[in-house]
Amino acid sequence: MFQSFDVTARPDQGPPRLAALREEMAREALDGFLVPRADAHQGEYVAEHDARLAWLTGFTGSAGFCAVLREVAGVFVDGRYRTQVKAQVAEEFTPVPWPDVSLAAWLKERLPQGGRVGFDPWLHSLQEVARLEKALEGSGIEMVRSANLVDRIWTDQPAPPMQPVKAHPEALAGESAEAKRARLAQALREAGQRAAVLTLPDGIMWLLNIRGADIARNPVAHGFAILHDSGAVDLFMAAEKLGDLDLGDGVSVQAPDAFGAALDTVQGPVLVDSVTVPQAVADRLGDRLAEGRDPCALPKARKNAAEIQGAAEAHLRDGAAVVECLAWLDAQPPGSVTEIDVVTRLEACRRADPNLVDISFETIAGTGANGAIMHYRVTHETDTRLEDGHLLVLDSGGQYLDGTTDITRTLPIGQPGAEERAAFTRVLQGMIAMSRLRWPKGLAGRHIEAVGRVPLWLAGQDFNHGLGHGVGAYLSVHEGPQRLSRVSDVALEPGMILSNEPGYYREGAFGIRIENLLVVEEAPTLPGGDPERSFLSWRTLTFVPIDRRLIVAEALTRDERDWLNAYHREVAEKIGPRVSAEARAWLEAATAPI
Repeated sequence: MFQSFDVTARPDQGPPRLAALREEMAREALDGFLVPRADAHQGEYVAEHDARLAWLTGFTGSAGFCAVLREVAGVFVDGRYRTQVKAQVAEEFTPVPWPDVSLAAWLKERLPQGGRVGFDPWLHSLQEVARLEKALEGSGIEMVRSANLVDRIWTDQPAPPMQPVKAHPEALAGESAEAKRARLAQALREAGQRAAVLTLPDGIMWLLNIRGADIARNPVAHGFAILHDSGAVDLFMAAEKLGDLDLGDGVSVQAPDAFGAALDTVQGPVLVDSVTVPQAVADRLGDRLAEGRDPCALPKARKNAAEIQGAAEAHLRDGAAVVECLAWLDAQPPGSVTEIDVVTRLEACRRADPNLVDISFETIAGTGANGAIMHYRVTHETDTRLEDGHLLVLDSGGQYLDGTTDITRTLPIGQPGAEERAAFTRVLQGMIAMSRLRWPKGLAGRHIEAVGRVPLWLAGQDFNHGLGHGVGAYLSVHEGPQRLSRVSDVALEPGMILSNEPGYYREGAFGIRIENLLVVEEAPTLPGGDPERSFLSWRTLTFVPIDRRLIVAEALTRDERDWLNAYHREVAEKIGPRVSAEARAWLEAATAPI
């Protein structure tokens, strides 16, 4: 199994660790210390060595941070994790609804006389620190650069990962690493910049056409890089990861501990992305620093033809694996299988594909009340039977050599209730509305995200996560900068792959989410449309039936019904020839028109 079902953190472990951290704070004359989820590379996912937030608090979500003061410790989480955090942290930790409550406001309320709050400058970005310090002006609260106090007390901290790096074939990448380096170097020269500092692992992997395994479920390797305006790259990565891998002329491999000295000597202006560059890097660069966007971010997000073709092929094989699992699940009587049984079966179906390298994240299989925990991870202790009347939220994906997948289906166990069917239908209507959308070029995710929420809003309902995230090409399943989010200002462009995943969650009762991956394409001009306006639209990559038993058919409009029937016809045509006879019979029934 790629996935384990062990409990990785317990609430009772937190209090003694919190006490030890406060002792270190006292030794450093600090009134507070920040413990983020992030690592020095500022990516979303962290290795076990860097899982400081989970080790200290017990909270295992992929976003959040803890602010430890002498008398209170706040665990700041967004809407995705407000149910989860309650079950994972001890009472010594106080969940804080973030960003509704900002860190600055919380600190000022609890340190009215001021104080010294320490932070590790490698684990906080330039933008994060600048915004916090500005918000604290006049409060008497000082942000103090500090050694990492959690590392001091984490006596059995795992070693940093040292997994091997492999070449990513140019046939799948669609462009040579040399061409990518030259293209980005030209942009640096045009902007009058001498170099760029790269800290995000997936950007470095994309630029050099390599893949790693330092972080579970993500084919990336830890390292830093400096891209020069000549196209040369200094890569700071442990040599044992690279072995005898040939990165080509113009790429110099240096030890990770040489990175600081290189920052001191690189000629400026040096481009950094203030959203992701660690404060420690900005401190070394000083006035040579030039703020902008990571030069790899948008080129990586705009998938080329080879990457899109690879993603499409990966999704067809992945769709066949999911259909095999769903056909099996439908044959199991209610109460006869558990969440772990479903996860295990689905992984076995995916493993039949020799191109599978890993799953793309820990499979979410939440039945009943567990389905309302948006990022639920089943363990041996929480494993629950799928009982009659339950809904099962099944959110999963695979890392294939030619693409990354992410799909969610909500499934009825036995006879679903009327309330569940009504909510499911509204979620489906939002998903269809986004899938059918055409929009003018230049709009960002925040301009169109509400389209997928309107059916829920009209019923007085909503959900606490974005409508969609970017997805990489055999890279991170959560890829920036593109997002379908009310806070995203990045214009959507052809080649970008995003998820479309509206949902609804009733705490303690049930959850619903439906997710397909979509790729942005140029939209043809419609008869009667403005010829001078350019529009974009979506092409669906995911092909798995949407459960018809949960749909209130009479609530659908003619257009919604036509879209669903056309989608199911395409699912049957594309996936039918790829599955077993038993699964094909199930698929024919599951894709029948409504």
